[in-house]
Order: sequence, then C-alpha cells, then structure tokens
Amino acid sequence: MPSTNDDTDDKPCVSIRCQDNASVDVTFCDRFRFDSDSVHYAIELCAPGLTARVNEVVAWVWDRDLAPFLEELASDYRGWEGERNWQTNDGDLAVSAVFQSGGHVGLTWTLRPWPKAAGGWSASVTTWLEAGEQMASLATEIRHFLAQERQ
Repeated sequence: MPSTNDDTDDKPCVSIRCQDNASVDVTFCDRFRFDSDSVHYAIELCAPGLTARVNEVVAWVWDRDLAPFLEELASDYRGWEGERNWQTNDGDLAVSAVFQSGGHVGLTWTLRPWPKAAGGWSASVTTWLEAGEQMASLATEIRHFLAQERQ
C-alpha cells in the first residue's frame, strides 16, 4: 500500500508496499530540482535478498510523467487486458502493469541505470495493490511528490 512519509528532517518520500508480501517495497525519495524543467529523485527497490537504488531518476516537465500513467490505471479499476507500460525518458525507471481478476494490479518496477553502458545492471520487484482506492492513492501521492517545490 502506498504511504507518504515525512522524515524528521522534512524530506518527503513515497513508499509502496506490496499487499501480498510486506517485505517488498518501492520508495521514492531524495527529490531535488536543478531548474524548472525537471525533478530529480532517487528510487529504491527492496525485497528479500535484494536492495537496489538509483540516485538520480529524472522527470522532465515536457515528458509524460509517472502520475498520469498511474491515474489511468486507477481509473480503469474494472480491469484491462494485457500489459501497460511506462518508462522515464532515459529508461532508468520502467513500470509495467497487469490486472488480475479479483481487482488487483501488479506493478513491476524495474531500475536500469545507464541502460546503454556496458556492464550495466537491472533489478525488478512487483508490488500488488487494490485496483481502486490504493491505485488512486498512489497516483495522488506520486503526483504530489513530483510536483513539490524544493525546500
């Protein structure tokens, strides 16, 4: 389930825990801006035996960001066929979504920093959320996280 955490030092983050396995977690954190054209942030994936982090994922204001993708998934809470996909402009973060009978959405989060570099790596985890309220809540929290001004 998504949750917004405000640490004691007021650094916002969004954490998504898998409803089927609470040890699977995706965290958006350490957001900053260099200019008005982009938002930079870190993303961490955690699962039993796995911890992966990319320190600088970039969301460009002119690009289709993650929030509208999640909002579309939330609006289709009755389900869809096949897989839906989204990724950052540079491919550091990709998300694929599938709908499972019973009203659940599987989100596979894949980190692939430096996708064109030799010796690169990738890591993925899948979180399962309720298609309705949990997806809508996640979309809202991600939109808020990406839109906040640097403090």
